[in-house]
Amino acid sequence: MLLLLPYLLLCRYSTFMVCLPVGTVSEVGLIYIVLPFMKASGKYCLRMPNKWNFSFNYFYASIFFMVLYAPVYPGLFRYLIAQRKKALAKAKTT
Repeated sequence: MLLLLPYLLLCRYSTFMVCLPVGTVSEVGLIYIVLPFMKASGKYCLRMPNKWNFSFNYFYASIFFMVLYAPVYPGLFRYLIAQRKKALAKAKTT
């Protein structure tokens, strides 16, 4: 079992290199595909007046978060690479 540990760590800290880009592209692509339907239906908008006196339009929030992926994604990926290097360096020394 101890011999499998480095391979399991390598798998654990390396699968994000494939899964993160695929998941991000899928999520942004699906949001982009759904935007016209959200705009047309109008169901995803909480309008005032309501009991909370709060208005929220999920269509514009989706666009905001979809655009936010562009500046945030590279930093997240670099952080995960750094964590991978740190974890695999510890695994080599033990």
